[in-house]
Amino acid sequence: MELKDTVKHIAELAKLEFKEGEIDLFSEQFKEIVEYIDTLNEVELSDIEPLAQITDFENVLRQDVVQPSISLEDALKNAPKKNENFFKVPKVIEQE
Repeated sequence: MELKDTVKHIAELAKLEFKEGEIDLFSEQFKEIVEYIDTLNEVELSDIEPLAQITDFENVLRQDVVQPSISLEDALKNAPKKNENFFKVPKVIEQE
C-alpha cells in the first residue's frame, strides 16, 4: 500500500477529510516519523532491563476516611437546571 493510500485510509477511519495537498504534507510527515522510529530501533538495548517505573517513589495514597461533605441542598443551589436531587444536563449521546 502506498504511503498516500495509508494516510487516506487513516483519515477515512478517523472520519476526516483532507485536500490533496494536505495528504501530500501528511504523507511526508508520516514518512519522517517512521524513519525516526527506525533510528530508535537501532539503539542497542540488550543490556538494559525493562523499566516499569522511572522513580523510586511508591504509590502514596491517603487513607479512605469518611468526612463531612457538601449538603445536597448546597450542591444544587447554583445548578441552572435540576430534577429532584440531580443535576439536569443536556443529552450528549446520540443514537444512530
